[in-house]
Amino acid sequence: MKRVIALALCLVLALAACTGNSEPHVEGSAVLNIEDFRVVCLYGSYTEAWLLAGGSLVGVTEDAVKERGLDVGDAEVIGTVKEPNAEAIIALEPDLVIFSEDIAAQVDMVDVLTNAGIAVSGYRVDTFADYSEMMREFCEMNGHKELLEEYVDKPAEQIESAKGQYGFKEDGPRVLLIRAFSSGIKAKTDDELAGAIMKDLGCHNIADDHPSMLEDLSLEEVISADPDYIFVTTMGDEGAALSYLDGMIEANPAWEGLAAIKSGRFHVLPKDLFHYKPNHRWGESYEYLGKLLAE
Repeated sequence: MKRVIALALCLVLALAACTGNSEPHVEGSAVLNIEDFRVVCLYGSYTEAWLLAGGSLVGVTEDAVKERGLDVGDAEVIGTVKEPNAEAIIALEPDLVIFSEDIAAQVDMVDVLTNAGIAVSGYRVDTFADYSEMMREFCEMNGHKELLEEYVDKPAEQIESAKGQYGFKEDGPRVLLIRAFSSGIKAKTDDELAGAIMKDLGCHNIADDHPSMLEDLSLEEVISADPDYIFVTTMGDEGAALSYLDGMIEANPAWEGLAAIKSGRFHVLPKDLFHYKPNHRWGESYEYLGKLLAE
């Protein structure tokens, strides 16, 4: 993960955190209290993590409410995850904006926000280690380090247990990971969290041997590799994505000849554990996938 954050704000938040959210601190001529900080988050998964870390928000993107179903209190919806409204964000006069480094529109907004005097902090979370580092920062900034036991240490223990029970030290299964959306499909590797978990459990992703699959998923290459398992994650409208995938499979009977499909090892993975960042549920993601690999 890389972050871009104003140093002065970091120092003030760290000082406030050390006092357990109670004592104000002076930075220049201003009296600052961590409870008074106004934070906007532009990504639903990070919104959930910030709330779990004991924080509050004045602005969120639509996905936090409509897709994640989070209770964001009185926070204002300031656009969608791919089209956040810079004017609406600035109007809220936040001290900090949390954004995703994976979303181009949010990265492009950084200069606008910093030029307006707003501190920004960007994250990229593809692995549990990434989540753990982000969550430690969030808990420290909010003065709630005690929450790390519940939201970092416990899932870490679950992950180690799942790896011990289901992981492969060598000769792991060969897998194909597909991301399906309403107008196409692509193979994915460990640049997606599901792929990172599979790699951590000892699987071998066939796309690592056929990089062209990442741009154009060739059925001929899939047939040649004949993976032991096929896993699917969906993006956007899940019904539309699966409809597209089903239509493509039905249009070419050769798919039915694959060992993974014939043996019932074709699985659509739940979005809450494998598309959205699972946050405190990373351990569940490992366990879910591990059980499928044990079938």
